[in-house]
Amino acid sequence: MKHQFLAVDLGATSGRTILGTVTDTHVSIEELTRFSHNIVNMGKHHYWDFPHLYNEIEKALRQLAADNIIPTSVGIDSWGVDIVCFGADGQPLANPISYRDPHTSDEPARFFRETMTSEQVYDLTGIQVMNFNTLFQLSAMKREGNSSLNAAKRIMFLPDALSYLLCGIEVTEYTIASTSQLLNPVTRTIELALLKALGLRADIFPPLVMPATVIGRLTSDVSRRTGMPQIPVISVAGHDTASAVAAIPAPDENFAYLSSGTWSLMGIEVQQPIINDDSCVANFTNEGGVESTTRFLKNICGMWLLESCRNEWRKEAKPTDFDTLFALSDDVADPMQSIIFPDAPEFANPVSMVEAIKEYCRRTMQPVPNTQGEITRCILISLALRYRQVMEKLQCFASFPIKRLHIIGGGSQNHRLNQMTADVLQMPVVAGPVECTALGNIMLQAKAAGAVDSLSRMREIIGRSVALKEFIPNSTDTSLWDAAYTRFINLPK
Repeated sequence: MKHQFLAVDLGATSGRTILGTVTDTHVSIEELTRFSHNIVNMGKHHYWDFPHLYNEIEKALRQLAADNIIPTSVGIDSWGVDIVCFGADGQPLANPISYRDPHTSDEPARFFRETMTSEQVYDLTGIQVMNFNTLFQLSAMKREGNSSLNAAKRIMFLPDALSYLLCGIEVTEYTIASTSQLLNPVTRTIELALLKALGLRADIFPPLVMPATVIGRLTSDVSRRTGMPQIPVISVAGHDTASAVAAIPAPDENFAYLSSGTWSLMGIEVQQPIINDDSCVANFTNEGGVESTTRFLKNICGMWLLESCRNEWRKEAKPTDFDTLFALSDDVADPMQSIIFPDAPEFANPVSMVEAIKEYCRRTMQPVPNTQGEITRCILISLALRYRQVMEKLQCFASFPIKRLHIIGGGSQNHRLNQMTADVLQMPVVAGPVECTALGNIMLQAKAAGAVDSLSRMREIIGRSVALKEFIPNSTDTSLWDAAYTRFINLPK
């Protein structure tokens, strides 16, 4: 039997709507619309254009209705942590503040100094401390006397807020809530001690639901505006990485994953959260997964480094296509000459990434990369070494042997970095699918519809439907990688 599902996949710079078709044995996807969305700097804050995001969803529904395509359901995923405040009339009170807003830059230190210690917060949530986590956004908003927060009857995470506007039902989806540093992964509830510390009501967030839950149907108003019948709205894995991990076509548990894009999220899938002194010191995070699994992972820098350099080179009319940059990087006389720590603070949002890399190498008494090839090589080598560092930590925490790394998302197409990663890890790397997030979203809708019955079945169908590329480690350069890694782990953090 064939089912079709509408997936809304929102990234932090662009969004897409995708029509997925699922049969008993295969899944295929077709992109319907693609749109950009930008941060709006207005007054004191950086906001997301929430009405624009919602309008793009209705636009896709109208397009399908005009083509006489009626999907079985619709589901929404997005980036994590950001929230929308709703008033007593059920309407959004303001555009959501973006996680890129600098008002949280010093908030963790202030919160830990004045409210709870970092160890106490980690014990409750098992979440990596990052200044933009929802906990610190709310803390900053409270400190600033934010009028939307003060008037809020409900707070919803971004995909839940958009789903609510489609169907009128308020929920808090488990995986998106798990990014907030407010969710207790053991009790699987919003932690009341943290809400109390923030001065927020216990019921400020709607009830929690798990991925693949039918939460309602399109309202009559939405149906009238779009011409779409009142199809079900599904709470998929609302966090895009959770949907992506659900789509990894792994045959067993013996894998780690790397969701590769602007950010790299590297982790393992476990049955219970890992919260102890070692995971706290290592600053690993426990986020919700599908079928009550936990994504034990670390957020690390990704292709942000190279993308920032490409933007600078583009303005200088220099070549920026990956094939050219990789070819130039291959011509570097000493391929390991310059190494950076990708997660060093100076690479977070510098005025010039090129100059930041040069200055880091200068400060650490290394040869300074000057050419495009040298800078590209420095970035790729450094990312691969960082992946090894995190993988070694993961192997210490995992209760099973990690036999391969699955690289998913846009970065899975970076074959040069994939091969470097296989070489430095001395582990097979499986690249793909590129469209993991959309596939996970669609298959979770299929699960809600009864078309598939389990996570393993979802992964089996995806593995049968997509092309994967395997990278086998090259053992001839092991000593070079080992020497570079010794230098890397001694770099300033």
